[in-house]
Amino acid sequence: MQSYEVLHKRGLIAQVTDEPEIRELINNGGARFYIGFDPTADSLHVGHFMALCLMKRLQMAGNLPIVLLGGGTGYIGDPSGRTDMRSMMTPETIQHNCECFKKQMERFIEFGDGKAIIVNNADWLLSLNYIDLLREVGAHFSVNNMLRAECYKQRMERGLSFLEFNYMIMQAYDFLHLHKTYGCNMQFGGDDQWSNMLAGTELIRKKTGDDAYAMTITLLMNSEGKKMGKTAKGAVWLDPNKTSPFEFYQYWRNVNDADVMKCIRMLTFVPLDKIDEMEDWDDSRINEKKDLLAFELTALVHGNEEAEKAREASRALFSGAGDDSNMPTTVLSAEEAGNGMTVVDLMMRLGMAKSKSEIRRLVEQGGVTIDGTPVPTFDTLVPGDALTRGVKIRKGKKIFHKAIIG
Repeated sequence: MQSYEVLHKRGLIAQVTDEPEIRELINNGGARFYIGFDPTADSLHVGHFMALCLMKRLQMAGNLPIVLLGGGTGYIGDPSGRTDMRSMMTPETIQHNCECFKKQMERFIEFGDGKAIIVNNADWLLSLNYIDLLREVGAHFSVNNMLRAECYKQRMERGLSFLEFNYMIMQAYDFLHLHKTYGCNMQFGGDDQWSNMLAGTELIRKKTGDDAYAMTITLLMNSEGKKMGKTAKGAVWLDPNKTSPFEFYQYWRNVNDADVMKCIRMLTFVPLDKIDEMEDWDDSRINEKKDLLAFELTALVHGNEEAEKAREASRALFSGAGDDSNMPTTVLSAEEAGNGMTVVDLMMRLGMAKSKSEIRRLVEQGGVTIDGTPVPTFDTLVPGDALTRGVKIRKGKKIFHKAIIG
């Protein structure tokens, strides 16, 4: 099966501009494609993971990925999917975030001579002359068409700044620059980016007469795609210092049953014939599927050794077997623990909740357990001798943490 057909079979393609041409380019290794990543934080999260997996697949098939770090567009902020304006970042923060992204991407994509290219649009956007940009690029944009774009339309009632209104023009200019400089002929992105991507494709065709194409990725889990990577503690990051390998494993281990096969098909590199076989597995084997999904993705991000440790820790929690030493753990001092700590103080100390009121609500709903026993009241005391041995706190169904006096 050829590369483009594999993308279809895995359910990755949402929309394309010119399917016959795109199919031929990808199948023959002629796609020089880019995906943009705006540095909105100091780590990539699982929302970026799907794009990285796609880049890896296409690189393995002989196509050339161009990773575009949004060091310039990060000054504006993409309004797509937003109900309000993003907070403005300092130039230093933007640069730091770009460096963090680059280090993480090197785990997935091969860079170097004849391999993938990584560029930063700050290198050309920040030096643009505004009047020249308006004449060269702005003249090709219809305000009426821009306002019909979903990314802008959904913001009109709440307010759309002129700053954000320029984002589409900046993204289109990126495509034009990459086309002229690197021969980039295709742009990929989430299906919420369709309007911006079409703008870049049309700009290239108008300015150069060359062919350019756009293809969007199906947002994972459909309507849940916007929520992808979110937990009660925030985003699920690829940086192990922000989301531990165990927490990353647990995130995928707890995917809804209905979404497991979709995630395996779209994100893992498990062969398609094996996936087709798994589709026929009995429902009683759902935990095998979840274990495979969690292990494969944790191994991709953190390596096989960390994936094995996370699997062992998970088995220790759910089956009483395995090694729990790799569970997220906080070591308390004897001074701070004293003769014991209340559940609310302990959970706040472990960073398991944002507020005491959240913990109170969880306890009242039976959503907190210590060593498998539901916590009866908000001010339940966890004795000092228990903390000396070590206790396992479970919040809801997915968040686990171990506390021990060291």
